[in-house]
Order: sequence, then structure tokens, then C-alpha cells
Amino acid sequence: MLASLGVMPMSLKAQKADDPVIFEINGKKIYKSEFMKEFLRSAGVDPKAAPTACTYEKRQALEDYVDLFVNYRVKLEDAFANGYDTIPELVKELKGYRNELAAPYLIDSSTLEQIMHEAYSRNHYTLHAAHILVFMDKNPSPEDTLKAYQKAMSYYNRVKNGEDFSALANEASQEHFVDKGLSENGNRRFDDGDLGNFTVFDMVYPFESAVYALSVGEVSLPVRTNFGYHIIKLLDKNPYLGKCTFQHIWVASSANPSQAAARIRQAYEKIIEGESFASVCTNYTDDHSSADKGGLLSDLTVRQMPSEYVERLSRMKAGEMTEPFETQYGWHILKLVSRDSLASFEEMVPYYKQRLVRDSRSRKPREAFVEQSKAKYHFTDYTKMYMKPVKAKGKKAQSKPVPLASLDECRAALSDSVFVKAWHYSDTMVTDMRPLFSVEDREYTAVDLLKFIESHQRSEKFYDLDTYLNNRYQNFINDKVFEYADQHLEEEHNEFAELMDEYRNGLMIFSYNDSKIWSKAIKDTNGLKEFYSFYSYTRDINNEADAPYFWNERADIVVYSFPDSSMLAPAKAKSIIEKSIKKGWDTETTAKKLNGSKKGDAEFQIAHNTVEKEHQNILQSGQWRKGVYVAPDKQGYNIIVVSKLYDPCLKSVTEARGYYINEYQTYIENLLVKELRKKYNVFINQDVIDEITY
Repeated sequence: MLASLGVMPMSLKAQKADDPVIFEINGKKIYKSEFMKEFLRSAGVDPKAAPTACTYEKRQALEDYVDLFVNYRVKLEDAFANGYDTIPELVKELKGYRNELAAPYLIDSSTLEQIMHEAYSRNHYTLHAAHILVFMDKNPSPEDTLKAYQKAMSYYNRVKNGEDFSALANEASQEHFVDKGLSENGNRRFDDGDLGNFTVFDMVYPFESAVYALSVGEVSLPVRTNFGYHIIKLLDKNPYLGKCTFQHIWVASSANPSQAAARIRQAYEKIIEGESFASVCTNYTDDHSSADKGGLLSDLTVRQMPSEYVERLSRMKAGEMTEPFETQYGWHILKLVSRDSLASFEEMVPYYKQRLVRDSRSRKPREAFVEQSKAKYHFTDYTKMYMKPVKAKGKKAQSKPVPLASLDECRAALSDSVFVKAWHYSDTMVTDMRPLFSVEDREYTAVDLLKFIESHQRSEKFYDLDTYLNNRYQNFINDKVFEYADQHLEEEHNEFAELMDEYRNGLMIFSYNDSKIWSKAIKDTNGLKEFYSFYSYTRDINNEADAPYFWNERADIVVYSFPDSSMLAPAKAKSIIEKSIKKGWDTETTAKKLNGSKKGDAEFQIAHNTVEKEHQNILQSGQWRKGVYVAPDKQGYNIIVVSKLYDPCLKSVTEARGYYINEYQTYIENLLVKELRKKYNVFINQDVIDEITY
């Protein structure tokens, strides 16, 4: 019950005639509607449901909750008064919760929904494509970008004029490696530009968007990604094919093509005549890795299969088999065992969200949110605005527009050391303190931008500093717009403000209870002893509820465990032990006598214990008295010596510590709440409570 109280908001509102004050704590009014919201949630009652007859049980539940509610609120009031909301560990933990809770508010949800539906629509198809790639650095200069684009357009025009796409893809790849000082026969990532089969999220987002917009056989205009410019050709488009399990027979044809064709045809005819696929596969396939499994290949994705396999399997049903077909690798027969079907959109959403974490399209909802926030919070970029022309007396008006702010000093301050995380800001770098931009009432200067750049340096490849500065300026703008929106979430979203109150109050009350009640009871040894001295003698051994505070009958026992009966006869061992008791030997002396009589090197064990009659399985019926008893145990036996018996008695504070600590915590809490109710002038409007129905 108290856990649910740990999430009660502290919102205040103006009183209405139909919403009377139900409590006052330290002068703060709590209204009936606020109390009922929490009570009904705790009771699991639909707040929209019509009230029913107020039974005794329902009335008692209400009265109990009134006490819990007031007790919680006075503790929370005291927690705030004592600065629990400023405890560093609590502040840090709350910040972590806030980051998670704020995330859905800091994106454009419609954009997120759109890109997931887009992904689902594309997911219905598997594509096979090739590309011509004009490589480009991740952060190229404008000149290098133009050069790469012009080269890509040259390739595009050559494709349109009829030149072979694969040959041009090889030419572009070879040219790149030669430019890099590598051999033309170096390790190229893409042969002939063929990318194989893929589906949504398998390629970078700009490439994916471009290729899914093509028709089979169509060639795209240059598409820019972080790798460079791509000219894409869609080679094939097939229905969705998830993980696939199938059998295959492969006959290599490199040595003798005609013989390979005859062999695959013979294998196919044997299957048609009734021989099992697995049996034929064993005798005919050249894939020795799967031959002993009947050609079975399990859980392969489209990225792991030849295009010709994907083309056929994507249109097959479980149990169907292809006729022999030829690829560059030889001849093949496939038999589909099983394949995944595309799940519903709702089922795919968690997967899409997981993939979005590392995909560039994940930035789109946030980018859309930032653009919306720019308009909402009146973002103004002064570097894009210009002064009105000024005409001095007797002179012409200035002809060149003058910006309201400039990045010139920032550019002059930067050096290539930013690319190795070695650049540092100095106050002497900036004299122009005009704001670069503003977000609502906040203005940001060149000083703020340069400090942002200093704190966000990373090791990266050298590139044009003008481009670098422009990129960082846009990052800085987006960061500050996003930050402003984040800081004002509570003001603009009541449900988020209430949620943050719930988490903050929950963390505070947990910390407060721990320091004032739970840990205090554990650490207060003297207080616990005094509590025990007063309350232990109120226990009744005949009261079932008090049973944990008493010992039942107990016995001190010594158990001699012999793992093998052949090492010492049970009768002989018992005789030695009984003799030791009569003579008053200690355990060590008894052990020496037993060792002197046993055979071999096997060892016996001795254990001392105190057992409680109702909670042990060592002593059998009739053995709960002093004596020596033999009990068989697997290959060996145990000899049990009952040396002392105890009558039922009250447990000491140490023996029942857990139970007494729980009671002591309740005792401390009751005293604390009583004190806090008085300290914070609690007023309970019983008339309002008496009128409540639910």
C-alpha cells in the first residue's frame, strides 16, 4: 500500500464548490478530487464507474487509506523541509528517470510513426540491387563534393547511353583504389557493384529510400550517403523472405558443364520417382558440409543466400521443390522446409525501435521536433539577418548588406587541432559579443559557440574548417533549442509534470523512510534491546501469532557420519561412543578411539548442532531423549548422540532479531508520524470523508 503512495503528486489547484478541502497540512490545502484520484487508483476502482452501496468493508478501506495518505504527506512535507530533494544521489537518480520519461515528449511522434510504417511497407519486399559508387570523404569540402557529384553524373550518363553497368561499377571501384595508392586488384568491398539481396535496415537510409523507389531495371540519379555518391540499379524485387530453412543439392559445373547438367537431372528424376531428397542429396551433392544432413541449411537470411535462391524460395510454400536451375556456381535443386512470414505491424514495432537506435533515420523524429520547437520558441538566427541600409548625410547608402551577427571571429579562432581534440578556447578570441541566435528570451554568443566546440571535439579526419564550423554551429543551435524545450516540459505537459512529481516524491519518501525508520531501527541496538525488554514479556506461547518469538523443544546433538559401513561396524562404533560418554571423554578423545578401531584410510565426520523438535528430520520417533542412536545413511551410517534437551522458551533479542526489528520499525514510524502530524498542523475534514461514496 505504501508503495502506491510513493507516487502521489503534490499539485495544488483553486478550490471549487464541488471539490472541497479534505486535508490541510502545514497550511497547504489538499482537495477531495486529488485524494479520490489516488484512493480509487489504490483500490483498483474505475473513477468513471457509478458509486455503489458503501459496505462496512468499503468504508473501512477508505478510513485506512486516509491514515496512509496523511502519514505519507506529513513525511513528504518533512522530507522537503529537510532538503531530501537536494541529496546528490537522489538528484542523479531522478535525472536518469527523467531522461527516460522525457524521451517520448522530445520527438515528433507522428514522424516516428511515419518512419515505422514506411519500414513496414518496405519490409514486405526483398530487393536485389547493384551500384556504382563514387567514393567521398565523410566531411568533404564543397569543391570535393561538386567534383564527386560531377563524376557520378558522368557515370550515370554513360549508363543511360548503353554502357555496361557492372563494368562501370568495377571502373569506379578500381579508380578509387588507385587514387588511394592501392593495387587495382586490391581488396574491393563490392565486385561488379552487386550488393546481393537485402531488405529494410540492411542499407544506409538514403540508399534504402532511393532503391525502394525504383522499378526493376531502373537506374537512379546519384544518391548521396556517407560513403559518397551511388548510381543504383534495381535488379530484382521479391516478396518478403524471412529466416528460411531448406534442403539443397548442388552440383558444381566448373570442370565439366555437360556432365554436371546430366548429373543434376538424374538426381531430380530419382526424387520424382520417390527416393527421398536426403538420400539423393547424400549421393549427388557437392556441398559436403551439408551432405550428411540431407542438404539441410537452417535459419538463413536473404543476406546469406545467392540471389537465385532468394528469387525462388520467396515464392515457394513449405514442402515444394524446384526443378534444376543453373547459376554461376553450378546446378541446384531446392526444397523448402519452412520460412518466416512477416508479422503484424504491431508485433514489428519493438524490432523497428531496436533497429532505429543505430540507424540514421532515428534522427528524423528529433529533427522534426527541433524544427517545431524553433517556431514555437521564436528561434532567431542573427547570422542570417541583415541591418537595414544606413545612409550617412551627404553619402550614398551602404551597398553591401551587413549581418546582425557573424561567425568570422569563430572561424579565425579555430585551427586544425580540433580534429585531434587539442584545440582550446581563450577569452581573447572573441570581442564581438553580439548574439548569434536566440531561443525565446535566451541569447547565445560566439563565446558560447566556441565553448561548445571545445567540449565536443572528437578525433576525426581533417577536413575544411569552414564546413566544420558550419556543421558545429548547426549542432549548437539544435542542441540549445532541444535543451530549451526539454527544460520547459513540466510547464507545458501537465501529465509529465505529475509523472516527475511521482518519481521525485517516491525517491524522496524511500530515502526518508530509510534514514528515519528502517536503517535507524537496524542501527539502534540499545533502542532495540529496550523495545525487546518491554514487549517480549507480552508474548503468549499459546498464541499462534507469537509462535516465531518462541523456541519449541530443542536438543543438542553430535552426529558421527561414517561414509562406509566396512570401515567400522556400527555396533562397534556405537559401543566406543557410549563408553566415551560414561568416561566423560571429549569429542577429540572419542575421535582418536574411533580412528584406532577403524579400517582403511576413509575418514568420518563429526558435527555439533542444536535442533528444534518441529523443524528437524535427524531424530526419529522415540529418539527425543538423551541417548545414542544408529541411523543408516546410503552406504554408511550416522551415530547420533543426544546430549541435552531444552524446554520451550522465549527467544533472545538476537535469536528473534528480524521479527523484533520489523516491530521496532513500526513503533518508530508510529511515534514519528504522531510527532509530524502535530508539527505540521494536520487538519482532517471528517465531514467530507463521511460523505464519500465509490
